[in-house]
Amino acid sequence: MQKLLLSTSVGILALFGAGVAYAADELLELQKNPKDWVAPTGDYANLRYSKLKQITTENVGKLAPVWSFSTGVLRGHEGAPLVLGDVMYLHTPFPNIVYALDLNNDGKIIWKYEPKQDPSVVPVMCCDTVNRGLAYGDGKIFLAQADTTLVALDAKTGKLVWSVKNGDPSKGATSTAAPHVFKDKVFVGIAGGEFGVRGSITAYNIKDGSLAWRGYSMGPDSDTLIDGEKTTHLGKPVGKDSGLNTWEGDQWQIGGGTTWGWYSYDPELNLVYYGSGNPSTWNPSQRPGDNRWSMTLWARDLDKGTVKWVYQMTPHDEWDYDGINETILADQTIGGQARKTLVHFDRNGFGYTLDRVTGELLVAEKYDPAVNWATKVDMDKSSPTYGRPQVVAKYSTQQNGEDVNTKGVCPAALGSKDMQPASFSPDTGLFYVPTNHVCMDYEPFRVSYTAGQPYVGATLEMFPPAGETNMGNFIAWDARVGKIVWSNKEQFSVWSGAVTTAGGIAFYGTLEGYLKAVDLKTGKELYKYKTPSGIIGNVMTYQHKGKQHVAVLSGVGGWAGIGLAAGLSKSNEGLGAVGGYKALSDYTALGGVLTVFALPDSALPIIAPAN
Repeated sequence: MQKLLLSTSVGILALFGAGVAYAADELLELQKNPKDWVAPTGDYANLRYSKLKQITTENVGKLAPVWSFSTGVLRGHEGAPLVLGDVMYLHTPFPNIVYALDLNNDGKIIWKYEPKQDPSVVPVMCCDTVNRGLAYGDGKIFLAQADTTLVALDAKTGKLVWSVKNGDPSKGATSTAAPHVFKDKVFVGIAGGEFGVRGSITAYNIKDGSLAWRGYSMGPDSDTLIDGEKTTHLGKPVGKDSGLNTWEGDQWQIGGGTTWGWYSYDPELNLVYYGSGNPSTWNPSQRPGDNRWSMTLWARDLDKGTVKWVYQMTPHDEWDYDGINETILADQTIGGQARKTLVHFDRNGFGYTLDRVTGELLVAEKYDPAVNWATKVDMDKSSPTYGRPQVVAKYSTQQNGEDVNTKGVCPAALGSKDMQPASFSPDTGLFYVPTNHVCMDYEPFRVSYTAGQPYVGATLEMFPPAGETNMGNFIAWDARVGKIVWSNKEQFSVWSGAVTTAGGIAFYGTLEGYLKAVDLKTGKELYKYKTPSGIIGNVMTYQHKGKQHVAVLSGVGGWAGIGLAAGLSKSNEGLGAVGGYKALSDYTALGGVLTVFALPDSALPIIAPAN
């Protein structure tokens, strides 16, 4: 195995041996090479954009599968592989196997890491046994196992370098998110909001796994790393212990706000950005107040974890609209002014554009026309409700009360978009967003907390908006003004991450199992191919031996596909998703396959010889 790996490029081996200096200084440079895919979302900014352009709008119709790899696991396959030089690194759902594959030999296995985890972690994993990918840095591959163990593997051999436990599964804490390497640290979050787990983001030193800092989503300032005088919310200081004073008693200790999404990093500002999830429980009557800082966008100093600004999108959540979706860092001109922006498509159905330097709210508009729980976000800076959504009483589960079924709320709890990441194309200035077009009935009920037991407190049913049949759309969005430019209907939710390229194409997958390519400017469908199972993975692209490839994991599951993945049949099971997606079984079945595509030689662009 080691001899085989030594045949890889000298450049990659040099990077493996470069130490922390590599992680601190060169990872940013490595991201600029479009031939590789070196981070979970491609780069620090979460753009999910590639400069590769061998595959174009003119020739993408000739795309064909060139090799595939079965992971050996039959549950939901989220995330995407990494590619560094001649090696691809691939992950699986629980039991979280990691493969190093030789791209010179159609994915032959170089090494395999299979952790030994207690299977008792599976029942406390909300919404399938997914894992969203790997990270690379300092010659190591990082994996956040389901049991919250963060492991660092030698990228050459797969041998364990160090490991650290980040949470306690016996109390409901699990890991589903990909780690993220920024500078000299590796960042991980925690899942388990449906078990009353208090959310946190943790930075470990990449060299040895020692703890650098941990910041909680709620609690005293010493836990959240908030400075009451310096940390701002919509331009104003948050005040002392802001993570305590909108909670009743000690409820903040089981307050949720977990952190299982995607993180981004601005090296110039040295700020890490991410979102926190729902407050626990789902019954809003049991937790009076705004429940800060659940449902919040965060900007933290990378080195110390201190918080520069926060913005709470859904105060006192009543619908499980987790705020964990990706934060995309794109520089845009808004109102004639150049801005360093952060764009976030929240589960609550609003697309937000903020100034990522200051946290100023610039745009907040609905990116799915079905959204009805709120009329708008108040954008009047002089208003006492500035920045807050204006809730419609009819759809307020708080106002309707416990044991009352609030009907026809849009979006459903899984949001107008869940964690499946969007992409930004600097060529068009638009964002390309996989979305859900789903509504729900929501009935909260009183629940008591027991460590390690579900702490949900609501029964749900999901379905398409009234009079419609499609449950998803793939859209192009102008975040400068908050408008849909074009929208393509899909039968089911688009639960796959998108990627855009300099070839003028957006790629994404569908729950039925199709890989699709559409024109960035018009949305016209240019190509589709049916893979072995439903796609909830994120499409990625890389170049090897002079040829551009597109790769995607298929393996139906996740929250939308939990009925198939876990064998559930009652419509309100799977936290309400089973009934709405019951028809999926007519189109696909369980799987676990990576499919890699490329153009045939005859379809490659002809490059004129240099004079």
